[in-house]
Amino acid sequence: MKTIGIIGGMSYESSIHYYERINNQVNAEVGNLTCARMIIYNVNFEEIRKFMLNNEWDKIGVELASIAIKLENAGADCIVIATNTMHKLADYVQKKINIPLIHIADCVAEKCKQSKVFNVGLLGTKYTMVENFLKDRLKENGLTVTTPENQKDINEIDRIIFDELCKGEIKDLSKKYYTDVINKMIETKGIEGIILGCTEIEMLIKPKDIQIPIFDTTQSHIDSIVNICIEKVSL
Repeated sequence: MKTIGIIGGMSYESSIHYYERINNQVNAEVGNLTCARMIIYNVNFEEIRKFMLNNEWDKIGVELASIAIKLENAGADCIVIATNTMHKLADYVQKKINIPLIHIADCVAEKCKQSKVFNVGLLGTKYTMVENFLKDRLKENGLTVTTPENQKDINEIDRIIFDELCKGEIKDLSKKYYTDVINKMIETKGIEGIILGCTEIEMLIKPKDIQIPIFDTTQSHIDSIVNICIEKVSL
């Protein structure tokens, strides 16, 4: 069994899902009292968020790389960043370590391709929707990617993530806002599936809420991590 090094806490809500589901799925695969070998470093997201708001991504990169090195030195066989937005720094972190970083975009793209869905919408934080770090990685995997075009929509999707979902708050009005944005992309861009490109959005949007397939980055990431952990696939 491989040891997974997880950089978590961004937010702790999503990290809970990673911890619980990885262990549940490993146990379901192997049985008995088996659980996953994991080393988790939980950051203080309040400090990270301040760097984000001040556009001090270099400081976040140094912090995450330092954590990844600690996890590697502690015996991790691979590194997982348990959030989409921080994959903005994935290439930087990968260069600082000698073990693989399991990229969340590669994992969800594989799920899309298995379902033969190549024209997808992408929701996430404003960084994920506006910048190219996740979109380009998805495109490298053969997908056509659409994000909301209206700045008001981008800002409100982002606000709901940080002001509500990261605090565990689920509101019907916010669900309606997200589904309205998705339906608009179906009508205007012809998307065939939607990628929930923030590890908290799955708390709000469920498959029954929309008419096209949902591809959740959290679960896609977790499925790949489990396969690596129990050595169903090689690193």
